[in-house]
Amino acid sequence: MITGLNHITLAVSDLKQSLRFYTQAVGLTFEVSWEKGAYLSMGSLWLCLSVDTPCEKSDYTHIAFSVEAQDFKKCRDALEQHGVVEWKDNKSEGESFYFLDPDGHKLEIHVGDLKSRLASLKTNPYQNMRWQQ
Repeated sequence: MITGLNHITLAVSDLKQSLRFYTQAVGLTFEVSWEKGAYLSMGSLWLCLSVDTPCEKSDYTHIAFSVEAQDFKKCRDALEQHGVVEWKDNKSEGESFYFLDPDGHKLEIHVGDLKSRLASLKTNPYQNMRWQQ
């Protein structure tokens, strides 16, 4: 039985550039690297950077990182100082900043959790929303 999210692997074109981005701009913890990859961590989740040819994505698929409300502005400012590209405006509950990594992977920093999102949806539901009985 699945018990949770284990890790995320991203294809990256330039390992050194991606290591700098994810440790310096995003703030993940460096664990280990090798010729064709690296492992970084954030809490109990780990991120694998694997040298490969990234494919462009045009859908809404993205990875969201949690940020405490009091740290949101500082985190966003740090990302902007690293010259990230914003790919979407936030239109949902909680503060969010949507940005791209050096290979165009879609990322987000978000204040809130599933509980706060569900509470928000009770007063502002999506079209044709159905709740579990």
